[in-house]
Amino acid sequence: MIKKLLTASLFLASYTVSAQQVGKITDPVEWINPLMGTDSKPSMSNGNTYPSLGVPWGMNLWTPQTGKMGDGWAYQYTADKIRGFKQTHQPSPWMNDYGQFSVMPVTGKLRFNEDERSSWFSHKAEVVKPYYYSVYLADADVTTEITTTERAAQFRFTFPKSDESYVVIDAFDKGSYVKIIPAERKIVGYSTRHSHKVPDNFKNYFVIYFDKPFASASTWKGKDLAKDVLEMTADHSGAIIGFKTAKGENVNMKVASSFISIEQADISLKRELASDSFNDTRDKSKAIWNKTLSRISVEGGTIDQMRTFYSCFYRTLFFPNKLYELNAKDEIVHWSPYNGKILPGYMFGGTGFWDTFRALYPFLNLMYPSINKEMQEGLANDFKEGGWLPEWSSPGLASVMVGNNSASVVSDAYIKGMRGYDINTLWDAVKHGADNEGPMPAVGRYGVKYYNELGYVPYDVKINENAARTLEYAYDDFAIYQLGKALGKPASEIDIFKKRAMNYKNLFDPASGLMRGKNKDGKFQSPFNPFKWGDAFTEGNSWHYSWSVFQDVAGLSKLMGGKDKFVEKLDSVFILPPIFDDSYYGSVIHEIREMQIANMGQYAHGNQPIQHMIYLYNYGGAPWKTQYWVRETMNRMYKPTPDGYCGDEDNGQTSAWYVFSALGFYPVTPATDQYVLGAPLFKKVTLNLENGKQIVINAPENSDTNRYVDILKYNGKIRTENWLSHADLLKGAKLDFNMIASPNKGRGVKESDFPYSMSTEK
Repeated sequence: MIKKLLTASLFLASYTVSAQQVGKITDPVEWINPLMGTDSKPSMSNGNTYPSLGVPWGMNLWTPQTGKMGDGWAYQYTADKIRGFKQTHQPSPWMNDYGQFSVMPVTGKLRFNEDERSSWFSHKAEVVKPYYYSVYLADADVTTEITTTERAAQFRFTFPKSDESYVVIDAFDKGSYVKIIPAERKIVGYSTRHSHKVPDNFKNYFVIYFDKPFASASTWKGKDLAKDVLEMTADHSGAIIGFKTAKGENVNMKVASSFISIEQADISLKRELASDSFNDTRDKSKAIWNKTLSRISVEGGTIDQMRTFYSCFYRTLFFPNKLYELNAKDEIVHWSPYNGKILPGYMFGGTGFWDTFRALYPFLNLMYPSINKEMQEGLANDFKEGGWLPEWSSPGLASVMVGNNSASVVSDAYIKGMRGYDINTLWDAVKHGADNEGPMPAVGRYGVKYYNELGYVPYDVKINENAARTLEYAYDDFAIYQLGKALGKPASEIDIFKKRAMNYKNLFDPASGLMRGKNKDGKFQSPFNPFKWGDAFTEGNSWHYSWSVFQDVAGLSKLMGGKDKFVEKLDSVFILPPIFDDSYYGSVIHEIREMQIANMGQYAHGNQPIQHMIYLYNYGGAPWKTQYWVRETMNRMYKPTPDGYCGDEDNGQTSAWYVFSALGFYPVTPATDQYVLGAPLFKKVTLNLENGKQIVINAPENSDTNRYVDILKYNGKIRTENWLSHADLLKGAKLDFNMIASPNKGRGVKESDFPYSMSTEK
């Protein structure tokens, strides 16, 4: 009985702490858990993240490495051993890495093989911050600490008393080089390992300095030690430098890399680290994080909600990462992943637009427009150097996913007010991508001839995921049309895109009320199973992709029988059991399993195609259902824990969904001026815009029970519309939400309250 009472009291104490309301915070970086999402594996993604140690949009990240060399799952929370500390540019385990090498301290017997040098560790002896990492390596009796800048990092190793203390540098396989220069306590080298097509001269050069003279120095290749040999070029090369250390002695290491040259890596190291101590760099990195995070201040949430919000916020600030560098003259230059040349100007890489066009880029356009202006300049350079806009960049063109969503990324930026970059080149780029098949299926438009002639990509012409392609091309045509209008292009040039934006109608099947693949002869493919994943769709089924009509939800609603039938169809997603047909893949892919176990019916929040669907109740006169399901999804699908996501985090997209939803609105249709309303998560949010204005979101009665909007006042005036204007928000705004426990079924129900749809545009 005493045991039961104790257990109950501990549970209540835990609940009280969890439910405790948090006021204004002054140190937001300390609320981030970089381990959120790291308890993942290929068959089950709880985020598929790694603890990313870096600064916002920095060229390089660092992470402890538990996986083997070349394993996309570089760090798994359940692992027992660390093999090294890796510089990484990996956007996703499915995309794997490039520009990678690692370092690892070792004591006692000289060991350099990744398995032999690995060390047991515990999360209890691990400190993980965005700006600082520390772990005790038990087998080596060494504590390793790391802190970073954009292109450089500092390490601090605390060694035991030993005559055999070493640091191993692993330049990885697939072609690498190292050189030890003892007189300068310096190591230089390069790695060529990559995962997607790059020019033949691709190299990630690195330079490393130590603050202690070397007692020994050797190189190695493969499994063989080259004792006292100071230079090595091999398929798999590395270096080992040794020291005699006293108990508790710190050995400091500075490292930087470059895609241009060893000399450029040295320039970046000396510029970014200068004479700073480890603690100096750590403090500067922390200050950068707090300044960047200070754009959004949230108050009045539980401890877990605060941690989840800032952990998601952190994930929105890495990709795409900078690939550009500053040369000795402080000129912005980059190595081109398209032609291998060193060229002036901006360059970014490491993102898939199929994921990030939805919310990540709209989030940048609202909160960090200046960095997206740089990214748009980088996209113009992508087109000039490679002839195409990437749809997945890793670092150049990668043939992954479907759609031509670069059009959305370009259009949304311009429509949201970005200026001062080469928009004319980008206009040419989006038109070129829309009119042509690219050098690989995921670039340009695969099946464009069919799409332009028939109005859809047929099911029976051996083009996979054809219905998904059709739906995304139609939205992308809308985005191009919107950009053309904003640029003042003549109707003769842009009306074709307006017409094609309605191509989604060609795949609507009245019999099922869903989207369905269609054969070249105009007949729907048969048999049709709306629960079949893949096949005509991409990483989802018809229940997921039928809502991908971002540009004309009113038109989709009409096809489904009007707003009441539309709302019933939306409800069905949550009512249906999570059954599935995996025959296209031949096994249960992780996205299917994540839907199955979520207990939300056919709603598959762990993957991108359906993430906006909850907000579509606003187009059917039932905004309170959006308010309910947004809160349910935030509560159920996100936790500030290693298993805290419900699928792949995907370069900030799934995190941006949470951040926007916590604010109380979401960009359902990028390339328009509107955000669609949900309901805020916190009692107060302050957005500090780049232009100096503020958006203040007040919801003082907000709680887990009071999740419904009764009244919204916008700058003091009652607002019944289910949307907000980006242009108006940029002027500064005060949004006062009166939150209640029961739905207000009379607010936002008129068609005049509904958000933008192309077919109802006046």
